[in-house]
Amino acid sequence: MKHLKLLFGLCLAVIISAFTLNNTSGPGLDIGDSAPDFNLKDVNGNMVSMASYENAKGFIVIFTCNTCPYSIAYEDRIIALDKKYKGKGYPVIAVNPNDPAAQPGDSFALMQERAKEKGFTFPYLLDVGQEVYPKYGATRTPHVFLLNKEAGDLKVKYIGAIDNNSKDASKVTEKFTENAVDALLAGKTVEKTSTRAIGCSIKVVK
Repeated sequence: MKHLKLLFGLCLAVIISAFTLNNTSGPGLDIGDSAPDFNLKDVNGNMVSMASYENAKGFIVIFTCNTCPYSIAYEDRIIALDKKYKGKGYPVIAVNPNDPAAQPGDSFALMQERAKEKGFTFPYLLDVGQEVYPKYGATRTPHVFLLNKEAGDLKVKYIGAIDNNSKDASKVTEKFTENAVDALLAGKTVEKTSTRAIGCSIKVVK
């Protein structure tokens, strides 16, 4: 009986660890905060910062990677987000927060291969030194931070998941990120500002 209870407890811990509550507590950004810019190298060898997007109205910043099954499941949807909203002023910027020393499959060279294989339409950046993701408070891959330009600042308007089905795009019934961007484009207030991000933990060298 004790073994069964222990096993149940371990299983419950694993399930809970796959989720992270929204960023309304703990380190990182909260809704309404000003997001810091960054200057990171993309898979084409170019340095990318949000300041270089003069005509952007905001950004869909997504912390993602090569190796997480959840990130892989969302790749086509991330491409679709960029195609839908880049021309409307909200381009996707993808940042790989994993340390390649801890997760070799997330090396810069393999990021280049994956971006070419999938035909990424957005910048795919490596968080060298893992300095950016802690400032944002990203804890999972994928993890979305929707930013809106307001009086020279990048204000956080939504934090969380892309939608409500990480396994099957055909079964999505609520598109959290799209709904939030659509609200901003319509000049409305984002109704659902945070959701639970589901994905893999960010890999660091221990």
